[in-house]
Amino acid sequence: MTIRGQRQYLWRAVDQDGEVIDILLQPRRDRHAAARFLRKLLKRSGRVPHRLVTDRLGSYCAAYRVIMPSVVHDTTRYANNQAEVSHQPTLQRERHMRRFKSVAQAQRFLAVHDVVRNLFTVGRHRLRAGHQ
Repeated sequence: MTIRGQRQYLWRAVDQDGEVIDILLQPRRDRHAAARFLRKLLKRSGRVPHRLVTDRLGSYCAAYRVIMPSVVHDTTRYANNQAEVSHQPTLQRERHMRRFKSVAQAQRFLAVHDVVRNLFTVGRHRLRAGHQ
């Protein structure tokens, strides 16, 4: 997303049920940005995940090897679909608001928006097969 003419990248962590755990807005997509996001995620959750699913961006691999080398890292083709799908409501809301005016405002709004959205959406793990 672009805020005041500068490109910002949205880093998001999603659990196995598709609920957003954490979100971070940063100006770069390098190894240091990935490491910062993973450290923030580990600090907030308080535990190490069993499996880390990402796209094939090289900075994830570099940061993952340093921060949590014992975790299985999955970069297979359709493994990160839940993270990609969870981004759609955020994009719709951003479009409705006619973009963000500052990085701080975007970070505050997105952190709250995704947590509240988790409360009001029924997860797939809660539905029976007949309702899907």
